[in-house]
Amino acid sequence: MARQELARFLRDRRERLRPQDLGLPDDPHRRTPGLRREEVAELAHMSVDYYVRLEQARGPRPSPRILDGLARALRLAPAERSHLFRLAGTSAPPDVRAERRVRPQVAQLLRRLPDTGAIVTDAAYDVVAWNPLAQALLGDDLGRHPNLARRRFLGQGHAYESSSAEEFGHVVVARLRRAADRYPHDAALAGLLGELRAGSEEFRQIWEERPVHAPGHRTKTVEHPVAGPLRLNCDVLLVPEDDQEVVLITADPGSPSARTLRGLAGAAVP
Repeated sequence: MARQELARFLRDRRERLRPQDLGLPDDPHRRTPGLRREEVAELAHMSVDYYVRLEQARGPRPSPRILDGLARALRLAPAERSHLFRLAGTSAPPDVRAERRVRPQVAQLLRRLPDTGAIVTDAAYDVVAWNPLAQALLGDDLGRHPNLARRRFLGQGHAYESSSAEEFGHVVVARLRRAADRYPHDAALAGLLGELRAGSEEFRQIWEERPVHAPGHRTKTVEHPVAGPLRLNCDVLLVPEDDQEVVLITADPGSPSARTLRGLAGAAVP
């Protein structure tokens, strides 16, 4: 019975996914709903024969490594990942690393907001996607210095004066603490935390305070080197299945800052 439930779960999740959701070419002539078995096997780094046997309830009990590969290939949310491990008769270990890929539909959202600065940050506060207006606001070196924690505490990249700098420091540390608990084996995250501890006394002090901050609406004033002072609203949308956040940067309609943002958006390279 357990094998059959696992097989049904795998088939259901495979048939729900669209190739374009994973960056695969969309073949209009494909007859299979969702992904093909060989596509899942390739994404999960296993043989097609082994995956087929799992879907047919004929395979051996999969190892945690195999299950983790399937969870990533099928883009399972944390609750679904845990359910997959339970169906296989084992408990789910912590995720090895934070998700740093951006879902295509999230990336498309950023392109549809030309008058709004929009970025996507991962659990380690790397900016993993952004639109032109966000780059105009955060600086042309965003691609070279994408980590907002390094910018805030180590002075890497453009660091504009902001009325929310102190609060943002606590927000950053709170999120990094959550990431450290969730991804204890993420080497890149461990390296980032080591840099921050070694390079910033302020970071070390806030870390010991164990701050708790939830994403939400915040208003701040920043001193842009070209546009001057801007009063901006920051709103956060969660992508919980990838532990990522979409940050939307706007100004109050009709305000001088809104007019300045429109000018920056018009000058930004598409």
